[in-house]
Parts: sequence; C-alpha cells; structure tokens
Amino acid sequence: MTRPRKALISLADTPYYHITSRCVRRAYLCGVDHYSEQSYEHRRQWVVDRIRLLSSLFAIDVCAYAIMSNHYHLVLKVCPEQLDALSEDDIIERWCALFKGPLLVQNYRSGEDLKPFERAAVSDIAKVWRSRLASISWFMRCLNQPIARQANKEDGCTGKFWESRFNSQALKSEEALLSSMAYVDLNPVRADIEKTPEASEYTSIRERLQSEFDLQRAIDDQISCGDILDFRSELKPLLHFENRTSAQHQAGIPFGFKEYLALVDWTGRIIRSDKRGYIEGDLPPILTRLQISLEQWRINSTQFEAIHRRRFNREPPQLKTG
Repeated sequence: MTRPRKALISLADTPYYHITSRCVRRAYLCGVDHYSEQSYEHRRQWVVDRIRLLSSLFAIDVCAYAIMSNHYHLVLKVCPEQLDALSEDDIIERWCALFKGPLLVQNYRSGEDLKPFERAAVSDIAKVWRSRLASISWFMRCLNQPIARQANKEDGCTGKFWESRFNSQALKSEEALLSSMAYVDLNPVRADIEKTPEASEYTSIRERLQSEFDLQRAIDDQISCGDILDFRSELKPLLHFENRTSAQHQAGIPFGFKEYLALVDWTGRIIRSDKRGYIEGDLPPILTRLQISLEQWRINSTQFEAIHRRRFNREPPQLKTG
C-alpha cells in the first residue's frame, strides 16, 4: 500500500532524501534501446540541465546524481532557510521562471497599479509559491513533466513516460547519506557501463572532478523548449563537502571530499554477485589515477566553492587536476 508523500518526507527528521524516478513501457530515457537500436544518449543532458537549473531556483541542494538508461538517482537536501532572505518579489520572479502565473501576478510584474485587495491576493499567492520552492514533490514535478513532454514529442507518442510516483527514501544518519551518495555515484560502474567513477559521465562525482556545465547552453535549450521562461538566478553549485560535523547548522555534507573519493573508490572495488561491474583491484587509488598532487588537492578541497562559482554571464571555470 502506498503511503502519502507527507509521511515519506519530513524535514523534522532529516533534510536529506534519496530520490529515484523510472520510466514505464520499456521507454528509454537515455542510452541505446537494444530493441529498436535507437540512441537516446542526448537525453542525459536534458536531465542534468534541468536538475541543475531547478536546484538554483528551489531551496533544494543536490548532493549526488546519476542519469542511467531508464531511470535516474538523486540525493537531495531540502534547505527552506535559503528562502528566508528572499523578498516577495524574489519568490515571484523565481516561480515565474517556471510558470507564467495568474493574470493578476502578470499585471503586478508588469508594473500595473493594483487595488489593495488585489495586492493582498498577490501576497497570498507568493506565500504558497514560497512553500512550493522548498518542496521535493514540486521539484520533481518541475523536473519530470517537461522531460516527459520532450521525450514523447521526440518519440511521436502520448501517454505516461514516468512511473506514477517517484521513490523517496529518507536518509536519517550520516552513514545513510554517505552510503546513498556512494551508491548513486557508482551506478554506472555497477552496471558495467564504465570502469571507474571519474569516467562515469552524467554523474555528480564526474562533475565535481571535471566541471564542464555550460550554463548559457542549458538555459537556451530550456527556453527554446518553453520549459524555462526567464532564468536569472546564479547557478547553484553541487552541495559542498565540509571537513567537520556541526552540532549547530550543517551547511554542507559532513564529510571531507578526499575521504569521500577514497570511500567511493574502495566501495567500487567490492565485487557483488548481483552486479555486473566493479573497479578492477589492480588499479591505483583514485587520487593517483587523477594525478592530483597533495598541494593541488589542498587548494581544490579548501577553495571548492570559489573554484566552482559560476554566474550567469561567466564561462564555467575548470577544476585544476595537475
């Protein structure tokens, strides 16, 4: 028996959630369909672009992601406090980057004079939108529906593209968070698609190591499809790692990035009978494979946010690996 979404997502228990969404009717999200021999590989970028842009509009941080052939994984952190400093106009602008909104809000944004009761109605609408911008359910709706429309249009068909509900798993401990992130980042390795995590395209671990996200292209593609109407936010980076655990407010992932890479590398070497792939045991450690010196690692790990800060009108910088 299915449980109501409010029983599965409780911010009082944890802000971290592992989300999975899967296609129906043997539909291919990405990869090559072995039945029709048609490639849908380009759709992976659709999903990555959408995830990254939505994260920048919502009060939701992305800890990890992996885009597979007929499903994808996300590890998300819900951060409603990110909305506290935003004005009512900021909330309206963010929501209207995704939806046109009612005529009353359109009139307000165009600068028309509103009567007091109309202005009060705009404020009430903004309050609803503020709560939605901290909702995983709305995040997933804004992610899956446009992807389904694009895929159905490309396939020349109608009907459901995704299963009726996305799966949500609360991560109530540091162990659960880290094991879930490692599981997500190792998905291509376990499926025997790639041999190492750093070679696994369309995963968060690859993006953290080789920052190649093209913000302007992503915005242009989404606008051309009518799925992003007017994106003016900064691109929010993936949630950063912190080398400490705080009893107060934990802004980032309570783990060091270097230790996380070692954890993923070690976990990927474990041979599982129910999975096809694993990291070969004779490969050197991941930091050796990436040819990252200790000094460069110190710079990358301590200045991660500065290196990855990407604004609307800037070219995305590259994380140094030499």
